[in-house]
Amino acid sequence: MTHLTIEPSILYFGTPVALIATRNEDGSANLAPISSAWALGYSVVLGLGAEGQTAANLERTRECTVNLPDAGLWRAVERLAPLTGRSPVPAHKRGTFRFEREKFGAAGLTPQRSQTVAAPRVRECPLQLEARLVASSPLRSGALAAEVEVTRVHASPSIVIDGTSHVDVERWRPLLYVFRHYFGASDHLGKTFRAEA
Repeated sequence: MTHLTIEPSILYFGTPVALIATRNEDGSANLAPISSAWALGYSVVLGLGAEGQTAANLERTRECTVNLPDAGLWRAVERLAPLTGRSPVPAHKRGTFRFEREKFGAAGLTPQRSQTVAAPRVRECPLQLEARLVASSPLRSGALAAEVEVTRVHASPSIVIDGTSHVDVERWRPLLYVFRHYFGASDHLGKTFRAEA
């Protein structure tokens, strides 16, 4: 097989979309889509813009919710994409982003009370994680890597195997972000030897 040497403008080679909810200084909710998140056990690492409202809120309150939309919510995610909760709009975002205080409403999404953190969950997301900040570190790109520890997991009954705490991978279709395009998960191809369900 011959390969080409390429230089893509961004390396979003395929990650789940997450909606991160935090609390602003006045107690109102902020909501932002991200496409850089990965989990290991109950630790989740979030890639955030260091100058954004989400990063500022997370550093200040040390808590958030990580909400995982299914493929059917891509339009709501895209309605959030050009919005910022930061006022004034940071210089590098001017002309592309606009300030929006009521981001849940602008996206057509519903805040839902959390149980272990003050930040709200997103009712429409089938999988919701409440979390607390453990550590954060600046990245050379100007972004921030934030490690959060999950304190509570909520799942829609529609994606849970009856009588278990297992997500039914046949029914769960997370929204994926692949080279700046939205995709739903593909058909089930098989399972690892460590799969429990």
